[in-house]
Amino acid sequence: MSPGDRDVWPSQTAAAQFTTTHWSVVLAAGQNSSPAAQSALEQLCRSYWYPLYAFVRRRGYSPEDAQDLTQSFFERLLERDLLADLRPAGARFRSFLLHALKNHLASEWTRAHAGKRGGAILSWDELSPEARYAQEAAGAESPDAAFERRWASTVLQQALDRLRQEHVAAAKEPLFDLLADGLTGAAPSQPYAELAIKLGMTEAAVKMAVHRLRKRYGELLRLEVAQTVVTPAEIDQELRHLLSVFRNR
Repeated sequence: MSPGDRDVWPSQTAAAQFTTTHWSVVLAAGQNSSPAAQSALEQLCRSYWYPLYAFVRRRGYSPEDAQDLTQSFFERLLERDLLADLRPAGARFRSFLLHALKNHLASEWTRAHAGKRGGAILSWDELSPEARYAQEAAGAESPDAAFERRWASTVLQQALDRLRQEHVAAAKEPLFDLLADGLTGAAPSQPYAELAIKLGMTEAAVKMAVHRLRKRYGELLRLEVAQTVVTPAEIDQELRHLLSVFRNR
């Protein structure tokens, strides 16, 4: 699912709502294991585990070794070892994680202290990582390029999931299911007239609903990106990068 055109991105929304986000909480805490920083870091790890797991698999590790290495990486990260020398300036969560994971894979520590599958950070039985990985085309892209693509896809999916949750909570899930494919910026796959009949709405009301859906998706996407950067000024640059990666996949 890809976001639409410029009208999706309200230029002031994220900056106005940007207060203290997950990654900025972690950076502000530094090596301080405050409950807020620990919770923020754990939530980020659970949201963005898959690009890291897939990167390890792409480097040639078996599914079992990839699970152990990803688990042990998160355990070490949550123990604050990898944050010791981190500097806040320009430290985007995406870039930091990939750099730290590469160092982790190159370290003998990983072989001696690999975490066990199904540990406290990630539950592999619930996540079914290999089933997800098997659905993707192998392709010829490098592990780094694959990581960037999967990261972009994960950010977009996180925003989409939040949008769905909002509609479920408002008892509007059928509306979302029928109009969600219109988030690409083009018209929905079904004619507006047909959607109007299915939804019991006028055609004009359906078009307005699609517009509002796109707008809210854009807001949620900006807020999702905001969780992985330090300041509001970084949101647009990171968002442009992720959309470029996603569209060129």
